[in-house]
Amino acid sequence: MKKLRNLVVVATSITLIGAACTNNTTTTTTIGNWVKRSAFDGNGRMGAVSFVIGDTAYVATGYDGTIRYSDLWAYDAVADQWSQRAIMPVTASPRNGGVGFAIGNKGYVATGYDGINKLQDNWEFTATTNTWAKKANLPDPANGAMGSGARYGAVGFGIGAKGYICSGYTGSHQKDLWEYDNNADVWTQKGSMPTSDKRQGAVALVYANKAYIVSGTNNGVMTSEMAMYDPAGNSGAGSWIKLRDIANISTDAFDDAYTSIVRSNAVGFVIGSKGYLATGQNGSNTVNVWEYDFTPGVDLWTAKTNFERSARNSAVGFSVKGRGFVGLGTNSTYYYDNLDEFKPDEAYNAND
Repeated sequence: MKKLRNLVVVATSITLIGAACTNNTTTTTTIGNWVKRSAFDGNGRMGAVSFVIGDTAYVATGYDGTIRYSDLWAYDAVADQWSQRAIMPVTASPRNGGVGFAIGNKGYVATGYDGINKLQDNWEFTATTNTWAKKANLPDPANGAMGSGARYGAVGFGIGAKGYICSGYTGSHQKDLWEYDNNADVWTQKGSMPTSDKRQGAVALVYANKAYIVSGTNNGVMTSEMAMYDPAGNSGAGSWIKLRDIANISTDAFDDAYTSIVRSNAVGFVIGSKGYLATGQNGSNTVNVWEYDFTPGVDLWTAKTNFERSARNSAVGFSVKGRGFVGLGTNSTYYYDNLDEFKPDEAYNAND
């Protein structure tokens, strides 16, 4: 049974939300509810990747403390059921810390760490034939001082007919951005993030054909900088806009309650016109959940009901059929295989 929570007031909202339980907790209604779903059929793991093709979510790769994986699993949110798909080819190193993204009806798994080497390879999955194909590696920048294409802890996302990889750790932290054209099988380097911090372990939220990059760590320090990338900006060449920071560092009131957004190795997903940041770590693993409003000109975060499973990092998050899910991850030496759905507008329910 779920635990009840005390009430706290968020400065940017009059909504009452749940916090940690105490002995004098009283029953109340909170906004945002987590619902247990069918556990992942594969072994528990961290550092897996996810991508969505049509109405199906896919989860691949990961590490369980002993084994790195190259398997692929499909999740049907309507049936609440998992099924295994083709394992990646033997020439594709099992990995964790890679990226996943989709372009149309193709899914991609790229970069990561195989236990010895940082990776820069790129593999394409075709759902209709259940097959994998090797594609062009993420290249090294022309200026070697900018690092290597081989990396882990980057973010991947798809917008329209292109895929993207941003940031990560190549031996040093990065804030570069690469665009992938799957028809030509070519990568093109785009403008870097307009932030002072580089990062790894960030999250990408995609809404209305724009990507919002948030959270992560830079040289052991959590970054509070957030930026939005618009591929159609700058006459189609792509452009960045730096958004408000996610910590209480301004003299304005809007960020007074921003005490627990910063983190690394979190997950993100989008439901309707809102984005969500959940799990991850900042000194310790966190269960705090925050909601971002994509409405133009708003650029604000609101705390929501905490993640109701064990605190964890390096989980997977995805949105499918307008619904948001969080699964897998690790807490110290424990590797999770559970899956939960977040219903942001429902009242907290202790019995589901």
